[in-house]
Amino acid sequence: MSTNALMTPSSGRTRRARPRIKTRRTSHARPTRSILLTVLTALVGIYALIPLVWLLINATKTQPDLFSSFGLWFSGDFALWDNIVGVLTYDGGVFGRWFLNTLMYVVLGAGGATLLALLGGYGLAKFSFPGKRAVFAVVIGAVAVPGTALAVPTFLMFANMGLTNTPWSVIIPSLISPFGLYLMWTFAADAVPDEIMEAARIDGASEVRTFFQVSLPMLAPGIVTVLLFTVVATWNNYFLPLIMLRDPDWYPLTLGLNAWNQQATTAGGEAIFNLVIAGSLLTILPLIAVFLLLQRYWQSGLAAGSVKE
Repeated sequence: MSTNALMTPSSGRTRRARPRIKTRRTSHARPTRSILLTVLTALVGIYALIPLVWLLINATKTQPDLFSSFGLWFSGDFALWDNIVGVLTYDGGVFGRWFLNTLMYVVLGAGGATLLALLGGYGLAKFSFPGKRAVFAVVIGAVAVPGTALAVPTFLMFANMGLTNTPWSVIIPSLISPFGLYLMWTFAADAVPDEIMEAARIDGASEVRTFFQVSLPMLAPGIVTVLLFTVVATWNNYFLPLIMLRDPDWYPLTLGLNAWNQQATTAGGEAIFNLVIAGSLLTILPLIAVFLLLQRYWQSGLAAGSVKE
């Protein structure tokens, strides 16, 4: 007879002994570790937010108050709206043209880079062909090469083609994103199961229809991630337009604000530091809006597959 069963003398029936419940000892190291991680996260968050807070506070100050008041606190005059109006109207409203130029570079450059990364990453992840490992090595090598190392050869190549000082000298190099291609490649390899693609092919769907109706919805989180990386890189791009563009009418916001800053720091130049700070604030607002609008795609991607029927 099993040792877990006991015989009762009155009825002769066997009664199973109740299993012993082992109580777990709570560890005192976990709360300490959680507190330490919370403190470190808070310090990193403060370090990241202080420049934004400084920018927001100083964008509300007048030119004299920028140097006469504490940088992390408001002054007596709240001049945010006056500074914004000054940014939009200064020098014939050239800030609006710089904003449209940046928007054009982002839509054509970052949008095209995302599309090429999507198509290339999906093809490399889901199709086999000779030389695939060599392509992988080339992509990894391209990711490791910094963009500044390619700036001078890119300039010489575009100068020989007569494309410098044109928008194409900024748009065409922005179309190449080795990191975006590698990210989409690795994401598509796991996000789209091969069984689903085979089922679509058995049902008679072509490769184009399989891509758009079956694979594309599964790739949405990866597409958004690559899009955000390319948008931020193109929006904040400074060095490439600096060496490619000479005409201020084609400047992006980064070059335009730098020109204003140099004008303000030059001896005898007009003091427009308040416009530079307010313009910098207006420059980062679209990026914040893009992050807030697209974060739901990340959340849906993280939740995908967590519940099974």
